[in-house]
Amino acid sequence: MKTFQGLFVLMTLYVISSTTFAQNSTNEPKKEVQTSKKWYDKISLRGYAQVRYNRLLETNEKLKCEQCDRSWGENGGFFIRRGRLIFSGDISDKLYIYIQPDFASNVSNSFQHSFQLRDAYFDLALDSKKEYRLRIGQSKVPYGFENMQSSQNRLSLDRADPTNSPVSNERDLGVFFYWAKAEIRKRFAYLVSSGLKGSGDYGVFAFGLYNGQNANKAEQNNQPHIVSRITYPFKLKSGQIIETSLQAYTGKFVIEKNAKNTTTNTSYIDRRVAASLIVYPQPLGIQAEYNIGEGPEFNPTTMATEVKKLNGGYAQIMYRQKVGENHITPFVKYQYYNGGKKHEIDARRYIVKDLEIGAEWQLKDYFELTAIYTISDRIFEDAALPDNEQKGNLLRLQAQFNF
Repeated sequence: MKTFQGLFVLMTLYVISSTTFAQNSTNEPKKEVQTSKKWYDKISLRGYAQVRYNRLLETNEKLKCEQCDRSWGENGGFFIRRGRLIFSGDISDKLYIYIQPDFASNVSNSFQHSFQLRDAYFDLALDSKKEYRLRIGQSKVPYGFENMQSSQNRLSLDRADPTNSPVSNERDLGVFFYWAKAEIRKRFAYLVSSGLKGSGDYGVFAFGLYNGQNANKAEQNNQPHIVSRITYPFKLKSGQIIETSLQAYTGKFVIEKNAKNTTTNTSYIDRRVAASLIVYPQPLGIQAEYNIGEGPEFNPTTMATEVKKLNGGYAQIMYRQKVGENHITPFVKYQYYNGGKKHEIDARRYIVKDLEIGAEWQLKDYFELTAIYTISDRIFEDAALPDNEQKGNLLRLQAQFNF
């Protein structure tokens, strides 16, 4: 029996080796098995986090900025300003998705580091080159350069009040049409990937409809806002890139008001127009924007919210210098704003005069440290505090981690 088993094993090995030899000796090339990727294999994951401390050399703990950073002033301390994860990818030849939750949203002074949806949109290409696109979902409203610029790329720690107050958190739910030639779309991408602090690709021409009450808030008046923007990044023979933009929006906004506010109205005209000029830091750069319009603003004299004119803008000078494998970018920024902030209680009245002197140190691509000395003079008044002007200085620090 053992002899028979041994012969059976030897015969089996012979058959296997003969079959393998015959397959390898054929002149036909091997055929590779083609496997198509599943949709979830096409999704990339990245993110960043920002940790801040704002109270060094502070001269007035009553000086605050609800819109930009709620850890300013009294009871402020170490603060996770942003904690973002970004899921994105081309699901098919004509469908791109982008979903960005934030794990560090500050929804009130009592609750910090709450989960909140920032972006959830779908880009549907209307042609093979993806020059014509429809963006559907919650995304940034195409108004202003700094609003479009990611906080991951921006030099100053917060967006300027005058151009950020039109769209708090920069986002809303709607449908937007974008157009740009393929060549210019590549230029938009280069301005971000090269470290030149680009705003991203929001088309040369944009037009859209959106709710108008800002991100993560329900529509209140059944009247969508309308927005349009045109921008172009000119490339000079020297290689210098200069971008200019014009943008405008119109709609009606429903405010929240204090019981002491004597107005009986809650829906107000909300419209603005703005111009932008960006000279990218190669190595010296300039960034400036200005907008005018009208909208709701609290009047401390009548103790009521009224439709009033508004205006304001900012200017920033920066110099990007490579030091070894790293980059250091010192900058100076000044902003002025005179108007209401519709998304705050009573459409709080503001007069803002801020000067920032700072520098960003970028260690390769995974860590950034920013220090800014802020000199601020702010009037912010509502029905609960109708006479309020605060002046002060503070040193602000931020550590940013990119992954």
